[in-house]
Amino acid sequence: MFGGKPDKDRIARLADQLDRLTAKSSLAEPQEDGDVVCLGCAQRCRIAPGQRGICRMRSNRPDKKGKPALWVPWGYVSGLAVDPIEKKPLFHVLPGREALSFGMLGCNLKCSFCQNWITSQVLRDAAASGALQEIEPEDIVAFALERGAPVIASTYNEPLITAEWAAEIMRQGKEKGLRGAFVSNGFASPEVLEYLRPVLDVYKVDLKTFQDENYRQLGGRLQPVLDTIRRAHEMGYWVEVVTLVIPGFNNSEGELRDMAQFIAAVSLDIPWHVTAFHPDYHKTEGERPTAPHDIARAAQAGADAGLKFVYSGNLRGALADLENTSCPRCGATLIQRAGYAISLMRLGPSGQCPECKERIPGIWA
Repeated sequence: MFGGKPDKDRIARLADQLDRLTAKSSLAEPQEDGDVVCLGCAQRCRIAPGQRGICRMRSNRPDKKGKPALWVPWGYVSGLAVDPIEKKPLFHVLPGREALSFGMLGCNLKCSFCQNWITSQVLRDAAASGALQEIEPEDIVAFALERGAPVIASTYNEPLITAEWAAEIMRQGKEKGLRGAFVSNGFASPEVLEYLRPVLDVYKVDLKTFQDENYRQLGGRLQPVLDTIRRAHEMGYWVEVVTLVIPGFNNSEGELRDMAQFIAAVSLDIPWHVTAFHPDYHKTEGERPTAPHDIARAAQAGADAGLKFVYSGNLRGALADLENTSCPRCGATLIQRAGYAISLMRLGPSGQCPECKERIPGIWA
């Protein structure tokens, strides 16, 4: 098992470095007693002077006038790469193209099965680590343009806790014709969704479970995630939902049905990705990876709920039909995938099925 007693010296050094790479945020409510309430996510941390929020990345320190202020991550990345956009996973956003992906450090949750725990848990876990590269927003945008990537995605760690930095990058990207995407756990506040909407186009949400008690084990709550999915869709974000199907945690017939029915009640057009878990972080001993039949049951729950687009993930070739996009009206195969590779693309910029002219929801142009 990973983890253990914190290496206080290492964590303190990293914390000092992170405090230097910060900017003052407007996503805060100052309190009369000197505390600030952070509006960056649904934790809504009330942070005392000199303290950090639950994510450990957002802190209350004096500004230049000596007044309490919320200071947030700025000016660095811990990961920067060009990925197939299908890897996010996003299947209805410019398929076959690439996304310039960047990540920072930290998270507002503490999932025992986190597959990015090395960077997400750096100020919580002695075994985690975090390399930093100082960079300017315009450099990230220039890299995306150089590589021909039409999307910039904040990913790898939880983007909500670095929303201000992401918003500035995406603002500059939008001026160059690029789209912005969040790959998020969806534990958002209404305020941060409003803050991001002018510069952010795509919001991918992890719906980890449909049981509040399970969400509380992860350090969150179910209702804010459901609210984010509903609110983001209503606000005009392009929304795709991902559920990591974990045997013994969220793969019962009833829970899969409830998740599918909730998504369907928001919109039948929302793509639902049901992806395979492999043992990681604190969930390794005695855990079995997700099998194809687990994914097939989840996909059936989506179909029974009326969802038009249900996709499998992480099991390349095992459920080939669930990797493809088909027309919900006539059944024609429109996009054929094998993992992240596209072997058939029949949708043009208009997103119409060439057989029956059905408009397929998504961002195709």
